Amino acid sequence: MSLLQPNINITAGVKYQTLHEAILLGVLSMGSSCSFLYINCVLLFTLRSKPVFCETSRYVLLYNLFFADTVQMAFNILLYILASLRIKMTYYACGTVVLLLVFTATVSPLTLAVMSVERYVAVCYPLRHATIFNMRRTGTAIVLVWTISFIHILIRVFMLLYLFTQIDLNLNMNDFCSKEAFFFAPIFKYFEEAYVSIVFLSTGVAIISSYFGVALVARSASTDKCSARKALQTLMLHFIHLSLILTSSLFSTIITAAARTVLKLDLVRIYTVCFVCLIILPRCLGALIYGFRDQTIRPVLVLNLFCQRRHSVFKSK
Repeated sequence: MSLLQPNINITAGVKYQTLHEAILLGVLSMGSSCSFLYINCVLLFTLRSKPVFCETSRYVLLYNLFFADTVQMAFNILLYILASLRIKMTYYACGTVVLLLVFTATVSPLTLAVMSVERYVAVCYPLRHATIFNMRRTGTAIVLVWTISFIHILIRVFMLLYLFTQIDLNLNMNDFCSKEAFFFAPIFKYFEEAYVSIVFLSTGVAIISSYFGVALVARSASTDKCSARKALQTLMLHFIHLSLILTSSLFSTIITAAARTVLKLDLVRIYTVCFVCLIILPRCLGALIYGFRDQTIRPVLVLNLFCQRRHSVFKSK
């Protein structure tokens, strides 16, 4: 779908307005997308700027979460730009981008599940937290998360290989590169629905179970009330973050349904709004919420966002 294609059956004045509107929508969407991408990249740099961030399991898990979200944002922005410029790719080139996009999509919800269990252990078993979630076991959990995502990709690749034996594939794509254009067979839609349901249901159960576990322990007199309250707030944020990621899976459904009922100009507007609100924004809100909420990350993040540290160094020199 082209994002800048005017309707040829309208007057010149309407064409002129449509072109200006398309440019405005493009500037707003790319401006917000690049701003959000910049925030995520700065947060990734921040989480590697101090030893405490590299030696604490909670911050290592946060880095893994934001890394997956940032990769998601970058590849989605790339596909958006290619579609806006009407650039079509070969099937294999599109497949490389789409497979990387799908590969990192599962990492975020699974990492949220691990982070929820980590907060549960921190509150309910504070004396054993350092042993249970040491750096080695945290690294093992991260490897397991990426392994599950890789298995997901392998299943899709095997399905594609089987499909290629049944049909003749045109290596030059007739449509713009997207996940829906690459995984064109109906079987992939059913597989996507089943896989997304299993992943998000499992992650939701992990977050909710951790929340109620912490809530029950918080009632005891021996529990640190402040720590338990912060853990409950963090688990609630995990659930909200998971819900936002889940809404991004509705993007294709909304665009497909809108394409059947609205005009192309209205579809451009819907596509742009959904792209920013459903694809980009959920991947950036996590960085804003966790980054500015954490008292250890916040001061360093603010300095890095506005490059104040580098300025202060030059000023002192």
